[in-house]
Amino acid sequence: MSKVTVIGAGMVGATCANVLAARNIADEIVLIDIKEGLSEGKMLDMYQAAATTDSKSKLVGCTNDYKKTANSDVVVVTSGIPRKPGMTREELIGTNANIVKSVVSQALAHSPRAIFVIVSNPMDTMAYLTLKSTGLPKNRVIGMGGALDSSRFRCYLAKAAGANIHDVDGMVIGGHGDTTMIPLVSKATVKGVPASQFISKKKLEQVAADTMVGGATLTGLLGTSAWYAPGAAAASVVESVLGDQKRVIPCSCYLEGEYGQEDIMIGVPAVIGRKGIEKIVKIDLTADETEKFAASAAAVRKVNRILVDTKAI
Repeated sequence: MSKVTVIGAGMVGATCANVLAARNIADEIVLIDIKEGLSEGKMLDMYQAAATTDSKSKLVGCTNDYKKTANSDVVVVTSGIPRKPGMTREELIGTNANIVKSVVSQALAHSPRAIFVIVSNPMDTMAYLTLKSTGLPKNRVIGMGGALDSSRFRCYLAKAAGANIHDVDGMVIGGHGDTTMIPLVSKATVKGVPASQFISKKKLEQVAADTMVGGATLTGLLGTSAWYAPGAAAASVVESVLGDQKRVIPCSCYLEGEYGQEDIMIGVPAVIGRKGIEKIVKIDLTADETEKFAASAAAVRKVNRILVDTKAI
């Protein structure tokens, strides 16, 4: 029996729970939120949808009752305030750090062996906070950002190439931020063929630029943070864990010398399986990509320092 808890019944958390249920990824899914009735209502709605989606998962909604989350295999943390138009992910750190630290500690008390998938922004820093505040082994804390950024990269690549999105492969590494993520244009392919054979250099540059502001673009259109792609990306990471799929997924991992970086959580490709982050995959980067990765790490560290300055860790 597999069990997943999703903390935060906002749009991202509810979407993640819905994808998990619709695809029968977990036997039991608990959606928990501090707001009275919100998670209960959304889970009841999903259960009513199960008649047509053929979901077989047990769905539990609860208000701040962490006892119901006990013995979860995976805990997905989406708690915190979402971005508004014009806001950066980094501007959320003060409020969201306190929220994330609190909910993680409560969840861990009831699920001491759980793997944590962090979605809350600023994501790399919230994953780092989770790791440092709990003392968990590095394989059990996964930042979701690279999975989402890579799906956005694939979307723009498919549009530019006029290709089926399932034939397109593309990876984004670095920090989960509008100026820190690095779409690896040099590695992008369409059915195994370099994307450069389908897309001009100028268009590829635009694809990379569109990917980097993919979240901000949606925030501007929607008036708040996106939820479908983030929720689905988080669910895909959970699926790779529970199914021991060993998928290579770009995600925020704790580095101890890999890619020339120490004591930081930042997006790199990793093998995700039943133990969480089972292996960090080393790929060859161009000189430009290497330079951008170092700059991205420096930017993430600058945000991480706020945790120390505010005594969050």
